Amino acid sequence: MEFKRDKADALEVDEPVSPTGQYFNSSVLSVCVLAALESEIPIDSSQTTSLLNNLFLPINPRFSSIMVRDEHDVKQWKRVDVKLKDHIHEPIFPDGLSLEAYDGYLQEYLTKIAMERLPQSRPLWEIHFIKYPTSNAAGTLVFKLHHALGDGFSLMGALFSCLRRADNPSLPLTFPSSRQGLSSDSNSNSLFKRVKGVLSAFLNTASDFSWSLLKSSILEDDRSPIKSGHEVLELRPIIISTVSFSLDEIKQMKAKLGGSINDVITGIIFYGTRLYMQMCGPPGSSNAHSTALVLMNTRNITNYISVKEMSKPDSKSPWGNQFGFLHVSIPDSADAEMANPLDFVFKGREIIKRKRGSLAVYLTGTLLEMIRKFRGPETTAQYLYSTLKNSSMTISNMIGPTEQMSLADHPGKGIYFMVVGIPESLTITMVSYMGKLRVAVGAEKDFINEKLYISCLEKAFTRIFKAAVSSP
Repeated sequence: MEFKRDKADALEVDEPVSPTGQYFNSSVLSVCVLAALESEIPIDSSQTTSLLNNLFLPINPRFSSIMVRDEHDVKQWKRVDVKLKDHIHEPIFPDGLSLEAYDGYLQEYLTKIAMERLPQSRPLWEIHFIKYPTSNAAGTLVFKLHHALGDGFSLMGALFSCLRRADNPSLPLTFPSSRQGLSSDSNSNSLFKRVKGVLSAFLNTASDFSWSLLKSSILEDDRSPIKSGHEVLELRPIIISTVSFSLDEIKQMKAKLGGSINDVITGIIFYGTRLYMQMCGPPGSSNAHSTALVLMNTRNITNYISVKEMSKPDSKSPWGNQFGFLHVSIPDSADAEMANPLDFVFKGREIIKRKRGSLAVYLTGTLLEMIRKFRGPETTAQYLYSTLKNSSMTISNMIGPTEQMSLADHPGKGIYFMVVGIPESLTITMVSYMGKLRVAVGAEKDFINEKLYISCLEKAFTRIFKAAVSSP
């Protein structure tokens, strides 16, 4: 499904809330992003007020706006005076504990703020200073940003605009390109291939759109070790854990297996998920019908641009929500432990490549707009809620800087993010940074064993790497 681009985002006066903003901030959905920046040194928050006033708030008017209803009952963004003290939080933990104990306190705190709805009476963001050391960092800075403000591309781009290179603050951060090389097939433009491509796209579009309709209405995934299947409109607490993988090793796998880095990463997640399902469920669990919603950026640009460029009315990549979901069936296996690990990479790549070639994402975006016009944004939000609830997991990834970054002279040791407020038992997010891929797992508390799940991801990574490097 596609979410329509927001308009008039650069205006500093009241503006209508985009359709997506209304869906994500409704009675049934309140979707936020937690973005964590880990510091190499203890956190000093003395500069917070000046940094927020001079760097963060000027990025976009929405950071200084609240949602209100006009005389026609239409939601608008309205500029307000921001009381920064209401947005800044510094939790107090016991002193003198071990790093492992503080890991637990940080997890519990993230679980707590992930469950809380942001107050509608003030702009929809918060910043949390965790001034306690953990196994990963000397301190952690956590931004909580409502998804109505923008998508991951916009929000992470905004945060990166506040950061500087640790080695040379006068130089801009750089990001790896995600653009793939063009095919060198000299016959790729032949009439036969063009006709074949159009026919294939038409058939795939019809199939994918029909399946998307069913998945969003009556066709729900099987209950399984990764899908609890709660029927009530109540979010369950999640525990956020992370694991890091070497980007160089992922690139080695890509070189051997072909395709893209994302194909390799998705295959690792699919394989690790099936290993976990087999270990935690009854016999046959690794064959349960399970669907992943893979988030796809629908912009015509692959790398971040400046927030100033995003705010221009004619920008090629404007601020807002511009992404869609691909419904991807997780490849099954009668016995995940005995399966060929590379099959999960190849099958996942085949499914995603075919779905990217269809127009179902755009047709679904049109459907959402029709539902909004005839039934209203709340009904549309309910449709989106059902789409999420009927699937088993969501996968989202972002590109991070290649160099070490710094915020107010605090060198960043690591970064990760998590989408919260969605009715699923499992959410996977990824971001690259300084040669590492940080994978964050949002797992339903007391249902998914997050430590075991992460160990399954590590096992999947090791097995796929060994199989790939030894392949001819």
